[in-house]
Amino acid sequence: MDIRMNIILAHIQLMRPANIVTAIADILAGFAVSGAALQLFSSEIGYTPSLSNSILWLIVATIGLYGGGIVFNDVFDAELDRKERPERPIPSGRASVLSGSILAVILFIIGFVAAWQVSVLSAIIALAVAILAVLYNAWGKHQLIFGPVNMGLCRGGNLLLGMSAIPAAIQDLWFIALLPVIYIAAITMISRGEVHGGNKKAIVGGAVMYGIIILAIIVLAFLSEVVWWQVMPFVVLFSFLIFRPLIKALRKQEPKLIGKAVKAGVLSLIVLNASLATVFAGWIYGLVVLLLLPVSLLIAKKFSVT
Repeated sequence: MDIRMNIILAHIQLMRPANIVTAIADILAGFAVSGAALQLFSSEIGYTPSLSNSILWLIVATIGLYGGGIVFNDVFDAELDRKERPERPIPSGRASVLSGSILAVILFIIGFVAAWQVSVLSAIIALAVAILAVLYNAWGKHQLIFGPVNMGLCRGGNLLLGMSAIPAAIQDLWFIALLPVIYIAAITMISRGEVHGGNKKAIVGGAVMYGIIILAIIVLAFLSEVVWWQVMPFVVLFSFLIFRPLIKALRKQEPKLIGKAVKAGVLSLIVLNASLATVFAGWIYGLVVLLLLPVSLLIAKKFSVT
């Protein structure tokens, strides 16, 4: 029984459950950007079963897509992890390349089928995200420029998946998906020093990209129909969470400090999404998204994030 439980826990660890919570936040933010959140809770329109069903299916879809993508990360890195991260499930022998591959494929199928329940467009976006995830794990992560962009496109696609609840919104607001692209590209760039350290230029580049994201959110706040000050507390929290560990990593550039900066960046995706959700749906909805942060932090104590 203990052996079976260890195997199950190892495969859950492969999925990075704390990270999956951040992917759910992507969907909730995209749902807000599309206007679906306001429609769902609008007293004038009334309860909309189709939208409530859509958000549930899209959450299942992102769990499958993100889970499958992150499992494939360890599958493709199995040999490298034997040297650099022997404690991970596959190099430690608690999981295998075959079992990991099977799990990843099953998760991708779940993600695609769930997205299909919403619309053909949602299914197409889900397929694109899955392809981008495999491309990143198999090839993109080793490319200096394309690697961070590739990873960012996966997150941008995830936000578009949330927006696909109202397909017309994608045509008008697709450019919002560039924010997670830039943000994840920054985290991916910073993470390159997580093993060996000494990546000052990458950390500085990541900090600049973080600044661009914050500025963009502030601009969106002033342009939106939501009162701008509702967004500011989320922006301040976001800035604090990402820059505090990043500044420490910049000072010493030690692998441990860089790892903490990367972990903070990943988990702070929830705050970024809460900020976007507030811009398009108000502070109450933004707070709902933000409540995923303590959930992710709690899970992160038990399972690896980076």
